[in-house]
Amino acid sequence: MSTLKTAKLSLVALCGLFISITQAQEPLLVEKQSFQMDNYTTVGGETIKDVTVGWEAYGELNEAKDNVILITHFFSGNSHAAGKYTPNDPQAGYWDAIIGPGKAIDTNKFYVVSVDSLVNAYPNLPSVITTGPASINPDTGKPYGLDFPVVTIRDFVNVQKALLESKGINKLHAVVGASMGSLQAIEWASAYPNWVDRMVSVIGTAKMDAWTIAGLEMWSQAIKLDPNWRGGDYYDHDAPLDGVTMAQAMITHGAMHPEIFNQSAPQQPTLPADGLKTVNNQLPAAKWLFDSSRARAPLADANHILYLVRANQLFIAGHKKTLEQGLANVTAKSLFLPSSNDLLLMPYMAEHANAMLNDLGKQSELEYIEGPWGHLNGLFSIQSKAAKLAQFLNQ
Repeated sequence: MSTLKTAKLSLVALCGLFISITQAQEPLLVEKQSFQMDNYTTVGGETIKDVTVGWEAYGELNEAKDNVILITHFFSGNSHAAGKYTPNDPQAGYWDAIIGPGKAIDTNKFYVVSVDSLVNAYPNLPSVITTGPASINPDTGKPYGLDFPVVTIRDFVNVQKALLESKGINKLHAVVGASMGSLQAIEWASAYPNWVDRMVSVIGTAKMDAWTIAGLEMWSQAIKLDPNWRGGDYYDHDAPLDGVTMAQAMITHGAMHPEIFNQSAPQQPTLPADGLKTVNNQLPAAKWLFDSSRARAPLADANHILYLVRANQLFIAGHKKTLEQGLANVTAKSLFLPSSNDLLLMPYMAEHANAMLNDLGKQSELEYIEGPWGHLNGLFSIQSKAAKLAQFLNQ
């Protein structure tokens, strides 16, 4: 596949329609399963009734139930981490290149579980069945909207923990996650150290800093400035698709490095006539980005994006006053795999977490993912770290 064609696929992959870049063998056949809880009490102390999350599993659980690897997904992802739902499915899960028989995360050895986060960004995808603000509030018979409680990364982890416990699992060989999934992975290691033997953070961080929190707020403000958002109460009206379009365009733009974006977007002719005619006309690169975002907007839900942004903005590992206090609980062997040219969760964030763990006497290491994608190296260049992942998971 050419670099240009692959780059164009990134706009789709970022927003939940995952395409595996490398499929050297027939993929696993998987099914989306459903886990229900009668109620769940959030970190903030509010109760959500009738919680449902989707999940998938690859490989077989051994008798001792100690061969489990948990995969935690990124902001615009869901639990479809590997395999296909049907043999004719045109796309495999987003990490199909490294999850499967004989691959880095070897399903001949491990029982690999992937779970949707609460408030999945794309609830209108057919494969997403997870509770969030667009779900019906059983107390009112109407969508929650902003009556849905604020949730945190710890809440995502706690729901995953409840699912695993329902299967008699009380130990993780490893937890591995990219981007927002990396936040969940290190939160697992900090909040439940007796559960986690190994933690892999891909394109991630252990704490949101002021720069990143402010950057994430731009995604939220794009939605809130759409008149159709109506303070979150739009489910009986036109959806705020202009705001969602803008938010998705900003997410995509931030996740791609200029090297790959410039190869992918249409090249601008000198003084294009449409650009000279009126400022209302979009120029070619901007039109390409926004048209793609507009096409995907109906799959998303504006409130869901807002809630995910807030969960990310609030994150500090362990929910402690300082990151050092949060990481002090970690007993897992840790591996950080930042993208060397990431402009979204910049490499200094993983470097800081890795250095702090080492200063605390923990066992932690770091290697950079190289590639042209920027943040998206965590998806499209991950196979370059297959050998390192395999070695780390088997040591």
